[in-house]
Amino acid sequence: MAMNRLGRRISLAVGGTAVLAMIGFTASCSTESEAPEETTTTTTTTTTTTTPPLSPTEKAPNPDVSGIFTPPVVAPQPTHNPNRDKYGQ
Repeated sequence: MAMNRLGRRISLAVGGTAVLAMIGFTASCSTESEAPEETTTTTTTTTTTTTPPLSPTEKAPNPDVSGIFTPPVVAPQPTHNPNRDKYGQ
């Protein structure tokens, strides 16, 4: 039981030291620099645009024509091998 407590204390001490070391390294490596002086520049731009008239890019599909979006379906040709039985072996 005493060994269990000792192991916990050692791991707590090592973990605490590691956390303090990380905090120390972070604080020592950070730099404080002065923020650059802010300057304001005002620019005014006026733009006028006119939209051209819209024109259709495609013709509407004819609903009376069937299959305009799908290619024709071609079924595979049946093959016959006389050396095989009906189970394919």
